[in-house]
Amino acid sequence: MSQFQDVLHNIILRGRKEETMYNRILVVSAYSNVTNWLLEHKKTGEPGIYEKFLNNEDYGKSMDELLDKLLLINRQFIDIQLDLKKADEFITRRVNQARTYLNNLNDVLSTGYVNKQNILLAAREILSSIGEAHSAFNSVNILQNNGVNATFIDLCGFNDSEYLTIDERIHKAFLNLNISRTLPVATGYTKGTEGIMREFDRGYTEVTFSKIAVEVNAGEAVIHKEFHLSSADPNIVGVEKSIPVGFTNYNVADQLADLGMEAIHPKASKPLEVAGINIRIKNTFEPDHPGTLITKNYRGEKSKVEIISGSDQLVAIEIHDPSMVGEVGFDLSIMQIFQKYKVSYILKATNANSITQVIWESDKKNSLIKELKNNYQIVEIKKVAMVCALGTNIAKPGILASAAKALSDKKINIESFSQSTRQVNMQFVINRKDYRKAIIALNDALCIEEL
Repeated sequence: MSQFQDVLHNIILRGRKEETMYNRILVVSAYSNVTNWLLEHKKTGEPGIYEKFLNNEDYGKSMDELLDKLLLINRQFIDIQLDLKKADEFITRRVNQARTYLNNLNDVLSTGYVNKQNILLAAREILSSIGEAHSAFNSVNILQNNGVNATFIDLCGFNDSEYLTIDERIHKAFLNLNISRTLPVATGYTKGTEGIMREFDRGYTEVTFSKIAVEVNAGEAVIHKEFHLSSADPNIVGVEKSIPVGFTNYNVADQLADLGMEAIHPKASKPLEVAGINIRIKNTFEPDHPGTLITKNYRGEKSKVEIISGSDQLVAIEIHDPSMVGEVGFDLSIMQIFQKYKVSYILKATNANSITQVIWESDKKNSLIKELKNNYQIVEIKKVAMVCALGTNIAKPGILASAAKALSDKKINIESFSQSTRQVNMQFVINRKDYRKAIIALNDALCIEEL
């Protein structure tokens, strides 16, 4: 969205005439870093305005600084005909509204008569919505000034007190809208009684996108990103060895999401899968490329690995206890502790008296580790990486051997391994220092050599 001039020319206006301009709906995210400023940085955890409100600090000053940054963003789009006066007035009004709401919430919180958690969740919802309202309003303004009949679909609910669910708000917004004559631009944030941040956290834009697609029974759901869905990260293996993936299925997309490499948020993909709506991932900066088509039942004709992915931000927790041998349900007590601390695992491997679970390092809580150590004989924690070989058709003798050999040839030890009988994802736990080397080795051996 921060390069909206490319979105405008490569997606919206490219090769389109009056009769083909419409029958589309655009769902937009916030501009780069805006949600990080509002909440916290998604990758580093650096606090944003929400942290100030949470700790009863001077969030008003932070709101002023935010507004200055948003007004500066507006100036980036003057060349593509953003009406600066209208854009500045809109976002100034919206930030000031949010400030008033936060002040009111803070006053209520200070009385001590209400549930603090609910107030904090409401504050997080209010802050989240600002970024998408900003980018959606600007997008409509630019489109209208470029001769497109665009309509601003503000799903943030800032100016109403209607008690609607997310689905009800979306249904109402599109009920009488003739998309054959206008191009709707919807906010990626949707206000609802269940709280979209509470339910989906930072994946809410794709959830709104998914729900709109299902509501209007879309022919195809297209996600425009700044990169292709490729065989491996081009920043690691090099652009020339990063092969765009033409087709895959929802199962593989879910595996990628589990690794944090989201083609689409898993809770957004399920409604589309059930509704039979295909997803297409396209690179905004290569508009002529067909991108990746994600369908329910696709299976590659040739048995091969299609994607190498992974993460080096993981932790392996190994629980060793001789009393687990033959003890039915021993791991249930372990899982109940993980559930208590709301920690989900990415990989689980077991033998007679050991269970290893790999989780995100950011989910490792001292209280979780303390409770595990109090309940089990030996609990060992190790920082690790994971590399995965994925594909829609990898159930062939020798593929696992080829992957293991590729790692072995580079002197990379496999510390743990997992694969289900469905055989769409081979997961290798390795030393962190070997992560980039492992991605390159697997991509070269399993993706490049198969061409």
